[in-house]
Amino acid sequence: MVTEKAIELKKKANKLRYHVVEMTTAAGSGHPGGSLSAADLVSTLYFEVMNHDPKNPGWEDRDRFVLSKGHVAPVLYSALAECGYFPVEDLITLRKLGSKLQGHPVRGKVPGVEMSTGSLGQGLSMACGIALAGKLDKKDYWTYCLLGDGEMQSGQNWEAIMFAAQQKLDHLIAFVDRNRLQIEGDTEIVVGLEPLTEKWLAFGWDVYEIDGHNIDHILGAIRNAKTTDSPSVIVMRTVKGKGVSFMENNAGFHGRSCKPDEYEQAMKELKEAL
Repeated sequence: MVTEKAIELKKKANKLRYHVVEMTTAAGSGHPGGSLSAADLVSTLYFEVMNHDPKNPGWEDRDRFVLSKGHVAPVLYSALAECGYFPVEDLITLRKLGSKLQGHPVRGKVPGVEMSTGSLGQGLSMACGIALAGKLDKKDYWTYCLLGDGEMQSGQNWEAIMFAAQQKLDHLIAFVDRNRLQIEGDTEIVVGLEPLTEKWLAFGWDVYEIDGHNIDHILGAIRNAKTTDSPSVIVMRTVKGKGVSFMENNAGFHGRSCKPDEYEQAMKELKEAL
């Protein structure tokens, strides 16, 4: 049974997807595929789970979100705009000269962006630092970090994973967007990650594996993660390009926008889902 809250958050996720396709098409570039696969999680965090205040982005006790896979900035910008951090009308300026909405998020340029990211493999290390600072300062905020699965091929992630377990960063929750596609194709052909869940477990993390497009599963995993005394990771089985039929499971849309005819079809499908 799907809860009313899940239905509401799914609609918001589809609104984010609508923005992503519109923004990247207008820019003529960007990364729609991974933005679409992450939309359900981002919707759940920003509209239900996280404590944050668009009127006071620097609020000391806010929860923090680090978008380690910074190339999917369009979905983050969409959530921030829908929350009221800046006008929704600004989204269409993505990647335009002079726009604050660059291809990868930059701290200090966009209200609500916690870290400048895009150099893959570094976000979790930043999140560890934020979580450790909260622990040392006896703060109760939570730090959330979204990683791409192809990004897990970067060694620095595994250093951060060891560090977080050693420091018992129990207010740190990582998410892996396990859509199994990166720019070169299937992750298991490029540099295989499996058994991914077992690897996180071996490094001392509390691990959950879920359907990353099921809002109730996301909410349940986060609730469970908040009851442990170790860092937690939620491995989300997702579909690259989720929500647009011809983008789904299509590695070609990792880093290219829609052509005019594709845009019309995509927007038709997304409007029907709103």
